[in-house]
Amino acid sequence: MPGRVRFFFLSAGRFLSYPLVSLCSLLLLTACQPETSTPNRPLLFWCSNNAAEITLAREFTDQWQRNEPQTPLRFQPIPEGQSSEEIILASVVGKTTPDIYANMWQGSVEMYAKAGVLVPLDTIPGFLDFISERCDSAVVTEITSTDGHIYQVPWKVNPIMTLSNTQALAKLLPATHAGGSAYTYDAFIAAGEAFKKDLNRDGYTDQWLGYTEVKALWYQRLFNFYPLYLAASGGAPLLTIVPGQKARAAFNNQYAVEVFRFLQTLYKNDYFSKERLSATRDPFLDQRIAIEFTGPWQVSFLKRYGPDLHYQFYPMPVPASQRGPIYTYADPKNIVLFNTCPNPTAAWAFVRTLVDRPGDLRLLELTGQMPRRKNLTTDPFFAGYLTQNPRLKPFAEQARFLRGVDNHEQIVEVFDIISQEYEACVVYNRKTPEAAIADAAKAVDVLLGN
Repeated sequence: MPGRVRFFFLSAGRFLSYPLVSLCSLLLLTACQPETSTPNRPLLFWCSNNAAEITLAREFTDQWQRNEPQTPLRFQPIPEGQSSEEIILASVVGKTTPDIYANMWQGSVEMYAKAGVLVPLDTIPGFLDFISERCDSAVVTEITSTDGHIYQVPWKVNPIMTLSNTQALAKLLPATHAGGSAYTYDAFIAAGEAFKKDLNRDGYTDQWLGYTEVKALWYQRLFNFYPLYLAASGGAPLLTIVPGQKARAAFNNQYAVEVFRFLQTLYKNDYFSKERLSATRDPFLDQRIAIEFTGPWQVSFLKRYGPDLHYQFYPMPVPASQRGPIYTYADPKNIVLFNTCPNPTAAWAFVRTLVDRPGDLRLLELTGQMPRRKNLTTDPFFAGYLTQNPRLKPFAEQARFLRGVDNHEQIVEVFDIISQEYEACVVYNRKTPEAAIADAAKAVDVLLGN
């Protein structure tokens, strides 16, 4: 579709757009260009420009240099630019990619894989055995490309959960899901009504039960609609993807409709703010809201700035009828090798040090982000850290039940379509949930060529 636009994250929370046709043309052209790698040069490892991850990269690069001096490797934070995605795209087009990149959003991998610029990691001896030992079979399936190869190493996740001010909501909003660990939609809405009555009685006009971003930017749906959809559906996909066939929308179902209706009710009844609270001082810290959907990064923030707040993290809210594990969005960042790498076997050997048990523990210690590995809460290797950091334990427990995004090169456009319907239905109440979800599914099918 010539008019579609692909959006990318920006490092400062903004976004950048590229015409999809131009982007795909550039990548396809790049895939046809000859290799320009210098065979014996040092391996180049790009990490994120987050301070904690720079420390992690420096430590493991120094360790590698001590243990493997015959295979030199150097690291650098991804170069400055409007966004890391823009820098990666420019490096792909210019054949100046790093050999190892450790901050790739999972949803971008299939696009680069189909352009032929990534190393198929399953062709490296020992990779499949290691990854099968580290990750469960569902994760391995999730990261496998439609061509049958694996182009990314599952690395770190930030599970999206419900942050609740327990002092404000102790009586209004008990965890009433069958498992006793999550809020149901009905309880959530009833608490919203009671909370609103209390606020009105006390004369407050700038407080709400909760907040989630209202802007119609595709990536904001990763932190409200999508984790709620995963929670309600038991981790169902948005797309039906069969190798050799065109993908189709799979989300025109009761779960997506229920999520839209739940969120629409919160906005329609003024339980959630339609104002852009994200542009102000943190509203949860200021106690202008009592609930938000967030990730483990909030733990260190509240420890530093809100030590006297009483709060807890719960799974995402679910319909009362939901049974079984409650899934959520993983917010995954993974590791890839670009095909300009002169020694993929050595590059994988270095990456393996980042994702073995000591590497994963150091990731936890320095960043508070969860390694995407099975048995995180039962492996004695991590028990000491989780005991010393009980605020992070709910995220470690949630890490058993996570999903990334569907492995499709147009997944961003899919979220963009859903986001437009979200705005019309959920925020502005101009459509019924049934109509909005049906229209989104139709548009996605057109996008995918059906």
